[in-house]
Amino acid sequence: MWGIVPAAGAGSRIQPLAFSKELLPVGSRVEQGVERPRAVSEYLVDRMLIAGADKICFVVGPGKTDILQYYGGQVGAAHVTYTVQPRPAGLCDAIFRALPLVAPDEEVIVGLPDTIWFPADGLRALPAGVLAFLLFRVDRPELFDSVLTDDAGHVREIQVKQPGATSPWVWGAFRMPGAVLAELHRLWLARAERDEYFGTLVNAYLAAGGEAVGVRAGLAYVDVGTLNGYREAIRLLRAMTPEAGELTVVPFADRRSAEGRVPSPAAAPPTVTPPPAPPPPGR
Repeated sequence: MWGIVPAAGAGSRIQPLAFSKELLPVGSRVEQGVERPRAVSEYLVDRMLIAGADKICFVVGPGKTDILQYYGGQVGAAHVTYTVQPRPAGLCDAIFRALPLVAPDEEVIVGLPDTIWFPADGLRALPAGVLAFLLFRVDRPELFDSVLTDDAGHVREIQVKQPGATSPWVWGAFRMPGAVLAELHRLWLARAERDEYFGTLVNAYLAAGGEAVGVRAGLAYVDVGTLNGYREAIRLLRAMTPEAGELTVVPFADRRSAEGRVPSPAAAPPTVTPPPAPPPPGR
């Protein structure tokens, strides 16, 4: 299974930083008995590992060599590779940069590396063989991609950052087979690559007869891409009890034997939306 991490954005909402926004320290981790700062993107990578990803592809910008230095070539049991998005051109363009690596019969999971969400094993709730979104209930869906589903969970529409969004449920991550990723790419090309947001492309995919499902398994979702979200993320992690998983996170080095050991929070913290710290140490 592939995990695709789109990490080519400039992070303009939380600049200035002296390093890539995906390495912004949020919380901490324990490594060989020593507590160290934890990069925000580690939360997504951990969740991908828990879901079963054995290959991670970071889509980076030309100047983001610090991400390569931080993650190297392997995280736990997962091999790490990198592909370059020459310029920020939206989420669709970023995701499709990884397409040449993905076989049609392989499963793909995608998330945003500047978000923190619970439960940590939420991606496991997504079914295989279909485009499936992990949904979170938020107070201000107009700031995200609001997902409308029917009673059976089939996606009917995605309202992209739409004022007056009619569903409080937004997507935080998604899964699909490689064959569906390729189908979406062909549609994107046929639409002259005009879809910057994944939601608008999915709407066109649904209109053409495609299928997608939404799974309301998310408990809390924080966008760490703004200063307000950064503060909310710190509050969220402080609200977690040690036995809830994140404050006593299993270090990357032990992930090979830790699959499934990171439990979900004991109680769902409030659902929310975002001074920079020094860059985390190289890995």
